[in-house]
Amino acid sequence: MASEQSAGRRQAFIWQKAKQNRLDPVGRKVLWSRHAITKLVVEGLSRQGVEQALISCEVIETYPAHTRPLPDCLVLGWLAEGQPIHAVIAIDETNDRIFVITVYRPDPRRWEDDYRTRKE
Repeated sequence: MASEQSAGRRQAFIWQKAKQNRLDPVGRKVLWSRHAITKLVVEGLSRQGVEQALISCEVIETYPAHTRPLPDCLVLGWLAEGQPIHAVIAIDETNDRIFVITVYRPDPRRWEDDYRTRKE
């Protein structure tokens, strides 16, 4: 239950920061790693499209906080065209923002049809 509560809190925080970022002309609520920007280009994605998908994303995995500088999680979001994306998001509550660590289109060979479950 604690894990579900943690995922729910993270999900709500991501939604809030993604919404707030749309209203911030400088974009200080959603920050992007160099790796994530590279993945945008490789995957043919846009920041705006991914940030829009984050507004209603679903946390599908949480990662142990003791092994990372910030708590982070894997989310499933949907682009406006109906295509799924995955993103690893780090939660920085202290500075009231999130970081996109990586973003990619899930590979159907590695993910079930729901894009929430890894194939064995």
